[in-house]
Amino acid sequence: MNTDSKKRYGRVSKFLHWSMALLITWQLLKFADRISDGEHWVGQTLVPWHVSIGILLLVLIIIRLLWVATQRHQRPTQDPATIKLVTAGHRLLYVCMLLMPLTGIMVMLGGGYGITAFGVELVAKGKEVAWAATLGELHSPLAWLLAALIIGHTAMALVHHFYHRDDTLTRML
Repeated sequence: MNTDSKKRYGRVSKFLHWSMALLITWQLLKFADRISDGEHWVGQTLVPWHVSIGILLLVLIIIRLLWVATQRHQRPTQDPATIKLVTAGHRLLYVCMLLMPLTGIMVMLGGGYGITAFGVELVAKGKEVAWAATLGELHSPLAWLLAALIIGHTAMALVHHFYHRDDTLTRML
């Protein structure tokens, strides 16, 4: 089943969720770059892919938002008592997932670095752009917020699975 239903998420939703979860986890390893100025395995092996993975995540979040819009009337139902909180949490996650690569692009353009993804130059190096650099300053605080939201999202999925013993987690597995 490719599409979502009232009982479970479909293959497309699961693919987008778990592939993005893996790539975002990779991206958050950038925090380790701050340890010993990146002079370790994570800093030297994974962090150089940060911009490329960020561009890929931007494409995936746009696809995911379009997919969610087409599936909104058939997605699994939520507990009426918590639907507003759950909806707000998911919307905040989506906003952060969209703003992260956009502010990352602003960092690159603002600094005049240009943008190269997977070896393909998308935007050539150029002059620094002050307004883009200013917007790019939101990238790091958003990363911390996204990390906190992911921890909360994961914790709530585990609470539902192990404490409430409902099917919240299994709908996405």
